[in-house]
Amino acid sequence: MKNTITVGLLGLGTVGSGVIEILNDHKESIQHKTGCDVTITKVLVNDLSKPRHLPNETTQLTDRYQDITEDPEIDVVVEVMGGIDHTLSIVLEAMEQGKHIVTANKDLIAQHGAQLFETSQRNSCDLYYEASVAGGTPIIRPILDGLSSDRISKMMGIVNGTTNFILDKMTREGADFESVLKEAQDLGFAEADPTADVDGLDAARKMAILSILGFSMPFNLEDVSVKGIRGTSLSDIKYAKQLGYSIKLIGIADHNENGASVSVEPTLLPVEHPLSSVHDEYNAVYVYGDAVGETMFYGPGAGKLPTATAVVSDLIAVIKNLRLGVSGTAYVQPQFTKQLKSRKDQLTKKYIRLHVMDQPGMLMELTKIFAQYGISFDQIIQRQADQNDERELMMITHQVSEEDFDKAYHELEALDTIRSIDSVFRVDGGK
Repeated sequence: MKNTITVGLLGLGTVGSGVIEILNDHKESIQHKTGCDVTITKVLVNDLSKPRHLPNETTQLTDRYQDITEDPEIDVVVEVMGGIDHTLSIVLEAMEQGKHIVTANKDLIAQHGAQLFETSQRNSCDLYYEASVAGGTPIIRPILDGLSSDRISKMMGIVNGTTNFILDKMTREGADFESVLKEAQDLGFAEADPTADVDGLDAARKMAILSILGFSMPFNLEDVSVKGIRGTSLSDIKYAKQLGYSIKLIGIADHNENGASVSVEPTLLPVEHPLSSVHDEYNAVYVYGDAVGETMFYGPGAGKLPTATAVVSDLIAVIKNLRLGVSGTAYVQPQFTKQLKSRKDQLTKKYIRLHVMDQPGMLMELTKIFAQYGISFDQIIQRQADQNDERELMMITHQVSEEDFDKAYHELEALDTIRSIDSVFRVDGGK
């Protein structure tokens, strides 16, 4: 049994440097928990000339990934450099060489998870990826282990810290989208190109991963319905508050006898719902189990040390497996054939805001269209619009199928008396 576990680190950016920091600062604690020393022997970087803070004098920098994948002395490869295609080839090569993998790369897992897990099984390698979904918020291992005896029926959560920061600032300070986005970029919460965050793609990748684990079905990224936050206005936030709701970008995965649906979209949540109290860049995932009921996992969604903590926790799990001789046995193939709900079987409440001509019978005309598809209303607010001949309506429906709402929406679009349909959002917060 080895007394020292050697690690090759792919990437020395924010998270990579955090991994080194935690391994150094918590060295004695990690040794106590694992029964061995952990040493980073080689680190892959792009620029060898750049000054680096390394864990010890014997750690080597390299710009050739083969120096890590082909080194027989390296037991575990920690991938924190990001990217997809090139990174995939490196990780696959490392597993073919018998090396265990810890990664924080959600794109890699969401798009190539099946191939990666097949390769890990074939080579008796561990593949851990806790940091890929919610940074420092533990959610993957709780689903795989802590809730493994239960049947999960629904998962919903805030899994993107950037969009939560933006919507939270808009809600609490009344700031507009563009100014808060710039602030998020200045603080490092948002990238220079924020598309993946604000258009919901980052959250969609994470929800695809959670859905595979929670429902044991082979979901793809293409199975996730995605709508970002660009169209969310201060008016919608204000009216939602009047109606007793907050607006959050929520990933929702739902499963029942009719199948499963997975979506990411701006959603109205009751102000008393626990997810409404998640502020700034924090993440939280709410899980409904048939036996356990409702549980919530909350914590920082990103950042150097929170994410690195999740990475090192995975590394500790890999080391324990090595010492127990059970490496490569944790992954279980999805149990069920993927069954996606039809839009007829996708039931939800809806918020709709529109401008209509201010004339007698207008509200009756609208409700008549909704009534023919069995759509009734929980709340309606109307106010005089800025134009004197218009009124602004904000309505929350009772539960309706996506199919019936689509039909009603298309009929509304054809009405001459409707000036604009400004917003349509999901309303959730319960089973």
